[in-house]
Amino acid sequence: MLYGIFLAIRHLFYDKGWRKSYRASVPTVCVGNLTVGGTGKTPHTEMVLRMLLQSDDWAYRNVAVLSRGYKRRSKGFQPVPREGTALQFGDEPLQMAKKFPAVTVAVDKDRVRGCGQLSSADIIVLDDAFQYRKLQADINIVLVDYNRPVHKDKLLPWGRLRDLKSRLKAADLIIVTKCPAYVDAWERSQWAKHLRLRGDQKLFFTTLAYDAMEPVFPEGDARYTYSKRLVLFTGIANDAPLRSYLSDSYKIVRRIGFPDHHRYTRADMGTLKAAVKENPTACLVTTEKDAQRVVDVKNVPEELRLRLFKIPVRAAFLTPEEEAAFTEILLGKLKHCENR
Repeated sequence: MLYGIFLAIRHLFYDKGWRKSYRASVPTVCVGNLTVGGTGKTPHTEMVLRMLLQSDDWAYRNVAVLSRGYKRRSKGFQPVPREGTALQFGDEPLQMAKKFPAVTVAVDKDRVRGCGQLSSADIIVLDDAFQYRKLQADINIVLVDYNRPVHKDKLLPWGRLRDLKSRLKAADLIIVTKCPAYVDAWERSQWAKHLRLRGDQKLFFTTLAYDAMEPVFPEGDARYTYSKRLVLFTGIANDAPLRSYLSDSYKIVRRIGFPDHHRYTRADMGTLKAAVKENPTACLVTTEKDAQRVVDVKNVPEELRLRLFKIPVRAAFLTPEEEAAFTEILLGKLKHCENR
């Protein structure tokens, strides 16, 4: 109750203009949520980047991403180099820097300062800045987890909401994430009803799609992926979708869970080494984000380097028509921002 009162007062001050908020000098797109972790912000931020890079309007211009860089050791504004470490820049920004060499990726807790530093950018995608009221994004994309609807959730500490449900009214586009492959018209209408959408708000539905395993280290031996047995370890908010996907093709002989954004140590490598010793033919699998942090560990044992693989994940709309509609709305809103 006290947390809810604090949030309500804070938002009131910004809504009334009693606390100053700023706009960047270039168009900004914010990808955020109302809950603590687990809605798929990184795959959806990457989805927005792909849309921009594939569009005629933005493909040949300077696209940038600005993130807080959660749990990084560096301070202030920092451009993220592809050869950087998760320890210095955060696992998610480093992952995007590696996957999108044409995009400038930077981290800064102060998003206003960060946008000012990205002076050469023509557009900035803000990763997880919906609660950062000091910066007013031009377009707000808010994610809602299909498996944990916000209308059934509660504020921290009794639930996982870190913001008021009423803040959904500030969203331009709302995406229900981690959906099953098919959501019928009736269920879609129920989501729109429960989320209390305004007439001009658009609702979309996406699922998580997984790509083929990739070695974490150059010496990774692909023959381990033929085993059909694997040891899975993750340090993310919710690995249930990944476990469900892998269970279709593999027998998960051991699952090791770490806290979200866990910083891996040599002791953790010892735990993994013991697990693969018990299952000598098994492949060792983790997420893309976890892989960024594992690489930071010094002297990862050779037996782990050979069999350690990551699963790339991406956000995908349930239908091509829905993807086309989302892209059209996003690019249309950005064109309007440029003409303002």
